[in-house]
Amino acid sequence: MRVMVLALVALLGACATGGGGAADEPASSPSPFPVQRGQALPPPSAAAVSAPPEGVGRGGIDFGQWRSADPAVYAPAFQTQIRQRFANQTNAELRASLEANGFSCEDERRLDCRIEIMERQCAFDWYVVLERGTREAVAGFEQMCLGANR
Repeated sequence: MRVMVLALVALLGACATGGGGAADEPASSPSPFPVQRGQALPPPSAAAVSAPPEGVGRGGIDFGQWRSADPAVYAPAFQTQIRQRFANQTNAELRASLEANGFSCEDERRLDCRIEIMERQCAFDWYVVLERGTREAVAGFEQMCLGANR
């Protein structure tokens, strides 16, 4: 216990006197980090994603009246439509059809296609995911609005 008290007193004394660290160093010491201005790449340009139509899209998917839809009802209906429409298709056929309907897809470990938009104060997200080794896609719709009013 005495050792801890002595160590604490010594530490407080060093802090009160400046510890001899910063006062002993020259004021203009060089920075250990090199300054390289203008080396960062510009941010990627966000591709403008347009909202899907209410009703049948140009690629044949029926988006319905999504602006006024209840997500708890709309999401399961959207998944049923996607599963029926794309049953027995290859990943390449599914991807081509979804991209024709406005989805952006990536195919690394799984086929993941999405439409994500902001409209008014709400974010809307349609997604279709097909895991490797499965034949039935998982599809859904999510909506998140800021504030109490839609």
